[in-house]
Amino acid sequence: MTLKFARLGTAGNEQPAVIAQDADGTEKYFDLTPLTKDIDGVFLASDGFTRTRAALQSGELSEISAEGLRVGAPVARPGSVVAIGLNYTAHAAESGATPPEVPVVFLKPSNTISGPFDAAPIPPSSEKYDWEVELAIVIGKEASYLSSLDDAEACIAGYAVANDLSERDYQIPGAAGQWTKGKSLPASTPLGPWLVPAADVDANNLRLRTLVNGEARQDSNTSDMIFDPATIVHHLSQYMVLEPGDVIITGTPEGVALSGRFPYIQPGDVVELEIDGLGRQRQEYYRAQAGTVSAAPAHISA
Repeated sequence: MTLKFARLGTAGNEQPAVIAQDADGTEKYFDLTPLTKDIDGVFLASDGFTRTRAALQSGELSEISAEGLRVGAPVARPGSVVAIGLNYTAHAAESGATPPEVPVVFLKPSNTISGPFDAAPIPPSSEKYDWEVELAIVIGKEASYLSSLDDAEACIAGYAVANDLSERDYQIPGAAGQWTKGKSLPASTPLGPWLVPAADVDANNLRLRTLVNGEARQDSNTSDMIFDPATIVHHLSQYMVLEPGDVIITGTPEGVALSGRFPYIQPGDVVELEIDGLGRQRQEYYRAQAGTVSAAPAHISA
């Protein structure tokens, strides 16, 4: 039985839930609060997925309705958001870069995480705001100086959809261009809608797609990654401690606006991103106002 873990409710007040199919194949939502206060590192590190399966089988979890509830990021605010750049050969080419021989690593603030259907702010002065569909890894147990790819695989709790929104003028041009500046903007890492256990995912063979206003932009497969998830986790563990609940976004395929083939995101645009088995995101974009907190009423997910 494939499970999908979600967090439902207003921002900052999400409640944990699990989605499971009944005998007829109908998906139902179940309250996870008898097992955990949140879907976080503590839950993941304490064999939360196995305990959830057992609780479902024994009937310990109550069915709930998700109708009208906001869908938040499927993991509570992580300690770290680690990102991998240029991890698809074709995307490296469209970016004008040589495919890397070792993973390109940068960090994003954890406060960039947002819900998969929340309204998305374009920075006040941004003219080159870009989408990036990415496979997200969620860490399930501490990873430090791992000795093998098998050890790295065992540290992966599950996978989700991510959008690594990027302001290219902040990221790239001139002496002041820095990846951190271009990748750290408010709500620039929509995550979800679900976290799916790694055991239920073939992470090396997943189709990724992006549509902007209904028009296809990205359409690729994780099999085209230069560095697969286990290699990424193993590599990162040599340079940092990965903790349960941390998120790693693994790079985007070709088809971004940076390529010059498509316009950048404009206010009113709708961007949809999906990965096979991991669900679909949908964001409507608006222009954030200078001097104010970048926020707008979240869109309600169906």
